[in-house]
Amino acid sequence: MSGAMLKAAVDAILASTRLDRAHDIPYLAGYSRDGKTIYIDKDLPRSFSAGGTRVVVDRFLILHEAVEKALLDRLGLHYQHAHQIALRAEQAAVRAAGVSWRQYDRFMARYIKEADDVIDRLPPDLDIKPYRDEHDVELLKRMRAEANRDRKRRSSAHVRSKRK
Repeated sequence: MSGAMLKAAVDAILASTRLDRAHDIPYLAGYSRDGKTIYIDKDLPRSFSAGGTRVVVDRFLILHEAVEKALLDRLGLHYQHAHQIALRAEQAAVRAAGVSWRQYDRFMARYIKEADDVIDRLPPDLDIKPYRDEHDVELLKRMRAEANRDRKRRSSAHVRSKRK
């Protein structure tokens, strides 16, 4: 995949989706149930240094998430299969940009654990199919607990705003 082809693909994806970096996202990135929003964890740095060059990571994650979601929704693939295909597209894009996959993957691995640890702000429409399909029961429990806390916070805020 050439750099120009990657840019065109990401531009096309962003024309029909919205990027959100304001939430905690387990596994670093995800998407809304309707596929119109791609989420990247708020704490993931936007770039890293590789061989003296700044590598911006959003475009690779956007490509991965859009491919994965499309394969799940349009072709009905299982998450693990869709994820592996999306990972190969991400890897090809990283290499086409002249970035070492090993350096990129090491950078991401450092933050995946952190993203899994902190889930204080989940988007209400985050698609949880990947987490269910991974049978990550503990993470799902924590995500549900946070969603319930968030619902209560929003409900309390709504009641307070009506009183004013």
